[in-house]
Amino acid sequence: MKRVNNNFSRFYALIKALPGNPEELKESLVKSFTGGRTASLRAMTGDEYCRMCDSLDSSRPASLSEGEFTAEIKRQRSAVLTRMQKLGIDTSDWDAVDNFCLNTRIAGKVFRALSIEELKRLIPKLEAIARKPRPVAYPVAPTVPIEQAPAWSLDVYSRFPGAQIVN
Repeated sequence: MKRVNNNFSRFYALIKALPGNPEELKESLVKSFTGGRTASLRAMTGDEYCRMCDSLDSSRPASLSEGEFTAEIKRQRSAVLTRMQKLGIDTSDWDAVDNFCLNTRIAGKVFRALSIEELKRLIPKLEAIARKPRPVAYPVAPTVPIEQAPAWSLDVYSRFPGAQIVN
């Protein structure tokens, strides 16, 4: 198994353009591309490293400068998070956001790994989910312990022929 060379400049140049803590992002990316085997860049195989860098490189369109890319991805992420919030997802909890996005019907990826195009495709899905009527939650009748139940008189039972009094 061939290991990666010690020059990780391509990776760090790509990760610098992404918002968030670079160290945490590096760890989560490496774990996801190695199947959880390691969190170290040095322990990655050459193929894993190339696939990870290619994936990061493809998430930024060549037509956008770094500043334009950052502004556009922030705008799209904000639009998606706003719609998620309307669906009742706690957007202050990143684990909840990631779990929602990991559903294959939604995105199939963690939120921070979504590209601009994927975020744009996600907005109509979320709006369709919001339009879908939700089932009505009927109130449940409160249960009262027998000791606190009202005492029924026998005349109530006389209105129901065949009713039996059970203790």
